[in-house]
Amino acid sequence: MKTLICYTSQTGFTKKYSEWLKENLDADLFELKEVQKKKNEFFDSYDAIIFAGWVMAAQVVKVKWFLEKANGWKEKKLAIVAVGGSSNDNPDIEVMLDKLLSDEQKRSIKAFYCQGGFNYDKMNAPSKLAMKMFVNTLKKSKEEEKRKLAGVIDKSYDITDRKFIEPVVSYFAG
Repeated sequence: MKTLICYTSQTGFTKKYSEWLKENLDADLFELKEVQKKKNEFFDSYDAIIFAGWVMAAQVVKVKWFLEKANGWKEKKLAIVAVGGSSNDNPDIEVMLDKLLSDEQKRSIKAFYCQGGFNYDKMNAPSKLAMKMFVNTLKKSKEEEKRKLAGVIDKSYDITDRKFIEPVVSYFAG
């Protein structure tokens, strides 16, 4: 199965997962900005297409491009890999993935999540400012769980692991 992976990554976690998927699936890998310029014929030779994007405020960045294109890719195996700073076992992840696709889109597109992390040194200024404001709000919360979360996301960390691509690899191998 000829597979294309296109990704967008701000701080490197989504790129890392995309590269691991490329190795495991023997896929072609492009940054989103490269494939956005391609004509529709470019995608014709692919049997499967994966979009990998990073999560900000419970939304997958740039996923709209993929979802619009996917309307013309009904015969292909399609997936979205969302990469964010929350751990895979966070119950909010399931809610986010459920809201990501309409019921119709869920029939042809599978959504996955891989925990990534935060790298404040690589964040652009607006993202860094938004995160600092969010962390400060959490620190002031009356809820202990939110204050604990603030302590975790207040600094850079990397919780990536190859094991989180296993469901994606299995989906495309099956």
